[in-house]
Amino acid sequence: MTWAPEEFVLHEAELIDDRRWDEWLALFAPDGRYWIPLQGAVQSDAESHNALALEDRLLLELRVKRLHSPRAHSQHPASRCQHVLQAPRCLPAGPHDGEAVRLRTAFLYLESRGPQQVLLAGHCLHTLVPGGSLGWLIREKRVNLLDAGQPLPAIQLFV
Repeated sequence: MTWAPEEFVLHEAELIDDRRWDEWLALFAPDGRYWIPLQGAVQSDAESHNALALEDRLLLELRVKRLHSPRAHSQHPASRCQHVLQAPRCLPAGPHDGEAVRLRTAFLYLESRGPQQVLLAGHCLHTLVPGGSLGWLIREKRVNLLDAGQPLPAIQLFV
């Protein structure tokens, strides 16, 4: 079954909201990465600037393993989240995209842990490549936070 790229992005957020970490991780390509730039949308690359998160597939696997662990003290009580997404929009292909598809999706993200709530806004840029059981794999998920660079509370889950 091959999903439209827009449906794939919506499904990815739903997996996070439903705490289906293993299924979510399976959406990433072997060379996939999850990136939250410290400077938000103005940051041009991950290598020459700091990041709030820059995780390759191995680090994502470790984070998912931690979320599954009953010994993860940061998850007592467990964090919950909800994504509110605008319709994903396909972006023009770049000169080096090949078969990759790029999408932009504006979001509101609410993360709740006990009485504490964090509300974040911004947009995600997904770079998808053909593959996987749904027809796509994530090569990169870039999360550009609206208030990047400002003091932010710890984000326990995945925006």
